Amino acid sequence: MKKHLKNNILIFLFLFIFACSSPTINDTSEDLPNIGDVPKSFTEATDDFAFNLLKTTNASEPAEDNIFISPLSVHIALGMLLNGADGTTAQEINKVLGLGGMDIEQANRFYASLLTNLPKADAKVNLNIANSIWYRNTFPVESSFISTLQNAFLAEATPLNFDDPTVKNVINNWVNAKTQNRIPKIIEQINPDDVMFLINAVYFKGDWKYQFSTEATQEWLFNLSNTSTKKVQMMNMQAELAYNQRSNYTAVVLPYSKGNFNLTLILPSADQSLTSFINSFTEAEWKNLQNSLTSTRKVNVGLPKFTLEYDIALNNVLQSMGIKEAFSNQANLTKISKQGRLYVNSVKHKTFLQIDEKGTEAAGVTSIGVGVTSVNPNTPPTIIFDRPFLMILSEKQSNTILFMGKITNP
Repeated sequence: MKKHLKNNILIFLFLFIFACSSPTINDTSEDLPNIGDVPKSFTEATDDFAFNLLKTTNASEPAEDNIFISPLSVHIALGMLLNGADGTTAQEINKVLGLGGMDIEQANRFYASLLTNLPKADAKVNLNIANSIWYRNTFPVESSFISTLQNAFLAEATPLNFDDPTVKNVINNWVNAKTQNRIPKIIEQINPDDVMFLINAVYFKGDWKYQFSTEATQEWLFNLSNTSTKKVQMMNMQAELAYNQRSNYTAVVLPYSKGNFNLTLILPSADQSLTSFINSFTEAEWKNLQNSLTSTRKVNVGLPKFTLEYDIALNNVLQSMGIKEAFSNQANLTKISKQGRLYVNSVKHKTFLQIDEKGTEAAGVTSIGVGVTSVNPNTPPTIIFDRPFLMILSEKQSNTILFMGKITNP
């Protein structure tokens, strides 16, 4: 694109971190709270978006690579952008988010409810969702855009001198603080044409309801996608868990604290690749699975202990999903500024994940299945996550998916 078409550029970023640690929590007597007035249609739309985002991201990455994303964070960040869009640009974003005939005021009300009520879902879980707007102090931003994001998204709005080379540190310091020092930097540099950053950060820290014993952790071989193996530290435990075996996968649920947040681990059958499984796993199947995980039984679980960081530019992913005009010089972002000539220049996505005996820093979904038909029905099934698996962290009452991951090389 020629220089004169790049006068003003919207830089759009989001990041997220999930962390869990500390001792076992046994108190589950408190009732699970109501998440608010978020309708089923809205949470189903966010879940459908989550699976579309995972599939499209997976298609853009090498099959042997790990993937870790927060669909909730991406949805919220795009929701902020939607408030600045109009015309075809807004229609494309609305469609990809699955908002259908919902008007922007309704959507904003539901975003506000999620932002207010999700962090209250479990007093023993630390969930923080933060939004911010950073813009060039000489750039004319519509006051209605700022006020809407402050009210509906609880966003902090800060004008800055983008010509000052140290200003990026102000933004990075905010990011670092909101992610508890796990993501210290998101902005490498601010270019002369950059006029705005929209940033969403999600931080989650929760305790395993059933903790893995460090004494039970042992060296184990993990089967990689390319048929080779690597040594991992495999954590092991036996607990009363929700468990379900299907024809092509097995799922087990590891709850946090009171059980309002859960990590669902899904292991495809040995004759199916994780990529092909992800392509066939839909929001409808996820809903069906959730409905079937209503009872518990004793289950032996083996889960690798690992740490990973994930970083991806999502421009191409979002364009493949259908958000095209926002990335072009035809973008209509006039609700951000009547001056116009804005477009989405960059979408950055950064995550951190660590899983150990105490809990998880970051997030993932793991699933290993053992056929119950070959053992005594009274014998606890054993699920060892020693090959590529899917992981989904969700909130139980609203069925909102916070994080998803494809783990191929822990």
